[in-house]
Amino acid sequence: MSTEQALQSRSENKCELCGAADNLSLYEVPPNSKGGVDDSVLACGPCQDQLDNPTNTDANHWRCLNDSMWSQVPAVQVLAWRMLTRLRAEGWPQDLLDMMYLDDEQMVWAQATGEHLDESEKVIHRDSNGVVLEAGDNVVLIKDLDVKGAGFTAKRGTAVRGISLVQDNAEQIEGRVNGTRIVILTKFAKKS
Repeated sequence: MSTEQALQSRSENKCELCGAADNLSLYEVPPNSKGGVDDSVLACGPCQDQLDNPTNTDANHWRCLNDSMWSQVPAVQVLAWRMLTRLRAEGWPQDLLDMMYLDDEQMVWAQATGEHLDESEKVIHRDSNGVVLEAGDNVVLIKDLDVKGAGFTAKRGTAVRGISLVQDNAEQIEGRVNGTRIVILTKFAKKS
């Protein structure tokens, strides 16, 4: 059974966020999604568009979170928390957030994108050219890097796929090189 088929079965062929039955597809919940059932949801086109493009957000569309925030699926809970947090200035989302509970692991996942931070508090990761990096991006190394403790050199031009961001340090990202997870300074990487 494919991931999408498993999600269709779990959601009964409905958007796991708003309940719509049309235009459904797999949505991987960033930043650590591997495309598996546990870190993905089945979502409709309008929900996916608004999740990925905050400028397209229609607050009334998300009143559906009053129901979906109680889902037993962690990925759905994480997305519900992120959208309620994004919309908290509307008033009603803050009431729902006050009722919502996420365990520690889910809260770390929910906060990983920085959705809960004000613009002044966000740590912005930029590559060597000043391009903003986001979790899940692919980068290329622009300099040979000696990897301490692993006994190899990460060569210039090496592609690092699906990076994660070090949340408290704008100058560091993490990624896998030669099967080893390493910390990379952003000044030695460029977005590809």
